[in-house]
Amino acid sequence: MKLKQVPKPAAPRQRGVSLIEVLVSVLVVSLGLLGAVALQATALRNNQGSYERTQTAILTQGIFDAMRANMPGVDAGSYNTGGLICVAPAEANLATRDLARWINSMHTQIHAGACGAVDCNGSVCTVQVQWDDSRASGGLAAQNISLTAQL
Repeated sequence: MKLKQVPKPAAPRQRGVSLIEVLVSVLVVSLGLLGAVALQATALRNNQGSYERTQTAILTQGIFDAMRANMPGVDAGSYNTGGLICVAPAEANLATRDLARWINSMHTQIHAGACGAVDCNGSVCTVQVQWDDSRASGGLAAQNISLTAQL
């Protein structure tokens, strides 16, 4: 007697597997792109903060150079601001013209609300600049840089 082989039933066909794989891969790629966009936005904000700090250093050196060119004004105390000033002073003499140009340059190149101060004790002068840097991630709302130089 010959045994009859019964054919095995066909395995059920899987349907929609490739569609699920595509959806998962689209989700993974979307999350990666969102992360890259967030990284780029943070880099741009931090780059702006770095630019503002660089401009602050350049403008501070500029007011030091202007004071070196007008040592009689420094000796007379004409550059002393008596604290932070945020509005350019009236241009009455060379020292106030230099200060007005410096404050206006800070408003143009750093931030519209930037303030500055100059305090000279003899030929040793300290220049302080303060501005809002709240856009940078982890940045403080008020950045404050102070440089001292002997003229």
